[in-house]
Amino acid sequence: MENIKFILTCLGIFAAIMLVAWLLQKKLCRAIKPLSSTHYITYTAMFATMAGVLMLIEIPLPFAPPFYKIDLSELPILICTFYLGPVAGVTAELVKVLVKLLLKGTTTAFVGDFANFAVGCSFVLPASLVYHARPGKKSALVGLIVGTLCMTVFGSAFNAIYLLPKFAALYGMPMEAIIGMGTKVNSHITSVSTLVLFAVVPFNLLKGLIVSALTFLLYKRISPLLHKGDERRAERKAKKA
Repeated sequence: MENIKFILTCLGIFAAIMLVAWLLQKKLCRAIKPLSSTHYITYTAMFATMAGVLMLIEIPLPFAPPFYKIDLSELPILICTFYLGPVAGVTAELVKVLVKLLLKGTTTAFVGDFANFAVGCSFVLPASLVYHARPGKKSALVGLIVGTLCMTVFGSAFNAIYLLPKFAALYGMPMEAIIGMGTKVNSHITSVSTLVLFAVVPFNLLKGLIVSALTFLLYKRISPLLHKGDERRAERKAKKA
């Protein structure tokens, strides 16, 4: 019953995030150029698959318990959402997690995988909305900063309120044991609140800064290639017409 409730919660949150992304994209992101469904699906799947593979490469952190590891899977997702829009970014976040589960499975009773999706969306969705409101280098930078701050605030609160208790329940590990894993790496971690303050907050900030810096550097180089391909496809379509 607990597992069924968790699955239903995951599906509900995914549906809510997708609806929000669709509504905000329709209202705020009018600069997004319409693309064929084949092109849209192909590129979303390509970036999501790249992200799923990157999700397998996890880097442990000296200041956090071993179940908190940084991966760079948001890098292709951000490029995808800057190129195709918020809805594509949320879709790619979900597909990314599914790819990772197919390749490796789960070691956190699916809680960590769900956390990666939900917290990842709190990063890429605000960043994408800011960027597409007025596309450009400055808005990309502002969007990445806003996304990092949103991920830090949401990810920290979501861990404290829902993810850590749910991980303890589904994984069968007492909360005291989880806190104890944090105490081993930082003696100041003695409760859920201090675990979030000294581990989750710096974890999200560090991940946001690293991924933002890489995205800002790479997207400037990749974007002309992507949009040049769009122009060629538009020209071929015009000639056929």
